[in-house]
Amino acid sequence: MSVVKNLIRDYGNFKLEIPHWEIADQGITALWGPSGSGKTSVFRVLLGLEPCPGLTWDFKGVDLARLALEKRGLGVVFQSYELFPHMNARQNILFAAEAKKIEKAEARSTLSRLGEKLGLQSCFDTKAQLLSGGERQRVALARALMSRPRLLLLDEPFSALDENLRAGARELVRDVLEEENIPAILITHDERDLEVLAQRIQKIQNGRLI
Repeated sequence: MSVVKNLIRDYGNFKLEIPHWEIADQGITALWGPSGSGKTSVFRVLLGLEPCPGLTWDFKGVDLARLALEKRGLGVVFQSYELFPHMNARQNILFAAEAKKIEKAEARSTLSRLGEKLGLQSCFDTKAQLLSGGERQRVALARALMSRPRLLLLDEPFSALDENLRAGARELVRDVLEEENIPAILITHDERDLEVLAQRIQKIQNGRLI
């Protein structure tokens, strides 16, 4: 288990108030709640994108909250995927390796493995802006996995996909994370995500865990 304490942040018209939260260090933990419940705020605080002075996050003896964002070892798949449109799929994935200063030979090997696992070989040379929704999602996942993060954060990763693509995408993400043995926090409002992916479910409402 990793343990988050004092995740408390006042936004004026809304307050996050999570004094204690235990997150499994294997499998997928879902943070589930309706729009406006505080899910994305939790996501941003854990990533270090928003300040939370009293926060502690004990992950296997390391307080991630005391580390700079780039040192936390977190992989991220944003809701809108956040790919660089002027780069092709390969360049987007390898950007993570360059940012983490991973040796080129290791990065190429990981790229090949993830490309095969995620079915991306045929679109490696395609500019991000020309990729389909499903391809963008898989490229974003490959980029997040490139540096073998200690934990993966997924922010509504299927909401931008057409309904007919979501079932396959859920199964793919579940299988890849299981094979890679990387724990994840899934931010979602979709009960189908919980049924297919989550080993643990934590509901959030009005900024509090219930």
